[in-house]
Amino acid sequence: MESTGRTVAELVARQWHDHRPGLRWEDGTLTHHEVAAGAAARAALLDDLLPPGAEPHVGVLLDNTPEYPLWLSAAALAAAAVAGVNPTRRGPELARDILHTACPVLITDRARLPLLTGLELPGVRVLVTGTEEYDALLAPYADAVPDPSRAAPGDRLLLYFTSGSTGAPKAALCSQGRLAAAGRSLADQFAVRADDVHYVCMPMFHGNAVIADWAPALAAGAGVALRRRFSASRFLTDVRAHGATYFTYVGRAVQYVLATEERPDDRDNPLRLGFGTEAGAVDAAAFERRFGVRLVEGYGSSEGGAAVRWAPGTPAGAVGPAGPGLAVLDPVTGAECPPADLDAAGRLRNGDLAIGELVNRGPNPFEGYWRNPEADAERRRDGLYWTGDLFYRDPAGYLYFAGRADDRLRVDSENLAAAMIENILARYPGATAVAVYAVPDPVTGDQVMAAVAGAFAPDAFAAFLDAQPDLGTKMAPRFVRVVPRMPVTATNKIHRALLRREGVRCADPVWWRPPGERAYRPLTPEDAEGPLVTTRGPSSVRRQGLEPRTR
Repeated sequence: MESTGRTVAELVARQWHDHRPGLRWEDGTLTHHEVAAGAAARAALLDDLLPPGAEPHVGVLLDNTPEYPLWLSAAALAAAAVAGVNPTRRGPELARDILHTACPVLITDRARLPLLTGLELPGVRVLVTGTEEYDALLAPYADAVPDPSRAAPGDRLLLYFTSGSTGAPKAALCSQGRLAAAGRSLADQFAVRADDVHYVCMPMFHGNAVIADWAPALAAGAGVALRRRFSASRFLTDVRAHGATYFTYVGRAVQYVLATEERPDDRDNPLRLGFGTEAGAVDAAAFERRFGVRLVEGYGSSEGGAAVRWAPGTPAGAVGPAGPGLAVLDPVTGAECPPADLDAAGRLRNGDLAIGELVNRGPNPFEGYWRNPEADAERRRDGLYWTGDLFYRDPAGYLYFAGRADDRLRVDSENLAAAMIENILARYPGATAVAVYAVPDPVTGDQVMAAVAGAFAPDAFAAFLDAQPDLGTKMAPRFVRVVPRMPVTATNKIHRALLRREGVRCADPVWWRPPGERAYRPLTPEDAEGPLVTTRGPSSVRRQGLEPRTR
């Protein structure tokens, strides 16, 4: 089905009279027509609930239940915006998110309602789905017909919070036109058909699930299958039950699926593609071998200001070719970084020079943050869009992801990217997951700390490090924290802020290699308070002057 809608509202209304299955979940199905009808009813209800002069915003505090895409669709028809509320936030932080996005209406359910207990939310009306009161509110609007005429491409549709290592989350803006265009682009890129089914298992309060999974399905007229919360053990069962052909992932989700028990019939599934970030080349190859499904790693700035699209011929480990306007710049000087010097195995030999921040010097669709001019200014500097992500570029122009700017370390005056060290440590045979982050050096700069999940043998690990030809002299972890399971955020990304905050004083065993020694030994309480370990406070790349300047 060809996508011609300039707005999401037009794509929603186009479902009217389409009686194919459109929305599936654990114990139910709605046709496309029923989705459009449900959206129209909720849009009419929202019109009557919004107080005069209030921002046309509706907060959604839900797991991936059918109400989530219904309210996204309703907001589009009502020329309103959905603020996706992160259910992992608690207390005053949760209240801050709801009040900051100026939501006079908040949609939740019985499962999430306890999170609101005791919160001061003046001017916010809470609707609890699945209750008699909620059904009674909707009943008068049962005959509503979707009317997309009120919506314009520039109308705000999403306020989605982007995670950060410091400060409160920022609510990025996305218009109807941008979301519709993103859906069309991905549907074209992956040849999404009307008979496809998109499995939405990543949380819908996050941009990945809405922009990369729901929107292309809507654009192509494809079906959507929901998983309330991601479950690795239920992944293949859901895929088969719903006939899912496409899914998106972020963070460690692919790794969790690979950790499930392998079965002889794993390749007996309808999937043809997975699209996401941070699976890594090793896990992507393992996923394809086991399930017969290709994973496409992509990159898109959460705020929409830059994207790298995979293309045929992209080397292993690369995200894709640098499109028009994209450059890797030194965040301090603003100069373009030299190309990567790669050895025959594709290992980076000049990371200190080649790694910089990905910048878009051309036109871009970044639409800013909600009521946060300081964050806007950090992204837009000198007429350029600074992504906050580290990359390097090979001589042929292909881009390689090297981590977040906040994940950069400064060790003995040398700049290091945590992602590059992680790629090396991931080869360690006993590791099922690895995270690298900075802890403060007692004198100046940072020391390298790694968290390792899986089997850890200190002598074998030290020997492994010595055998890695691309492990620079400053890259070897001073400290190794052995975790039973890697801490992750609600979007299955490694919770680096928590790891950095806990540092060496954590509940898990920590091994360390004192200066000048090659062997690792347990870190004792006496060691932790000694002069070689005692920290100076929270580690901060920004303190080292490596943060991109606000000019």
